Amino acid sequence: MIEKSIKLVSYLTASVLALLVVLIVYDATARYLFSSGSTALQELEWHLFDVVILLSIAYALKHNAHVRVDIFYDKFSLKLQKAVNIFSTLFFILPLSFLIIYIGVDFVELSFMQSEASSDPGGLPYRWIVKSLMPLAFALLALQAVSELMDDIKEWRSL
Repeated sequence: MIEKSIKLVSYLTASVLALLVVLIVYDATARYLFSSGSTALQELEWHLFDVVILLSIAYALKHNAHVRVDIFYDKFSLKLQKAVNIFSTLFFILPLSFLIIYIGVDFVELSFMQSEASSDPGGLPYRWIVKSLMPLAFALLALQAVSELMDDIKEWRSL
């Protein structure tokens, strides 16, 4: 179930990335060829970049594309690699995810209650929308981490 959700989010993220490329090309062309720019468009680019990065975290974990100190990890036996994965998930990924979710919800709520908007003239309103990506992204990461944890425990026991 979580794998299908992460895959669906990855398709959304890829679409947002394509849109982001188009916006950046348009913005750069308008700015440098026509001396015309938009604060709102630049902020939209930043927000879409946030979408791409934050919603890709769980996908990166699922496909083992995250940063790791491979000079040591690659030399470990498969059983030790699984033990490292289990330890890392239990003591780093999940606690950090839960902390960011816990703090992030209040962060988003405060932004929503204050109707927080960009401080730049012509900037975007509704900053709480992009801020809500933090707890959402780490909730997806926690779910994916639990799925990976169950797979790693099962595989570790079989070795």
